[in-house]
Amino acid sequence: MKTFMPKSDQLERKWYVVDAKGKTLGRLASQVASILKGKHKPIYSPHMDTGDFVIIVNAAEVRLTGKKLSQKMYRHHTGYPGGLKEMSYGKLLKEKPERAVYQAIWGMIPHNRLGRKIVKKLKIYRGPEHNHQAQKPETLDLDF
Repeated sequence: MKTFMPKSDQLERKWYVVDAKGKTLGRLASQVASILKGKHKPIYSPHMDTGDFVIIVNAAEVRLTGKKLSQKMYRHHTGYPGGLKEMSYGKLLKEKPERAVYQAIWGMIPHNRLGRKIVKKLKIYRGPEHNHQAQKPETLDLDF
């Protein structure tokens, strides 16, 4: 018996729409990262991109538990001396909710060439509208 290896031309990629309204950010991110990697499929292989496309709508209405809105900080460095920029997640969710959701999902995907390829299949929108109707996405209810 031989081990089955999926071929890239045999992969069937679906499009899913996830409504983030009222969902907890971390739980949403972990399940979306699993779908992007393809771990929900029987042909999953860790060295290949077997995942599906995910569209997240209503990113501005995602929620954080506890005191994370005021205590959790989003940090990045500009590369210049003294260039550390930080912002609370409450302010980040008001100004750039897409960035907050993206950072949570990117943190759960491998940080290598394959991970950069995988995260390109993620589309995040602040409101309920998206422009991917031509791909006929299916609505995905996350179970948490």
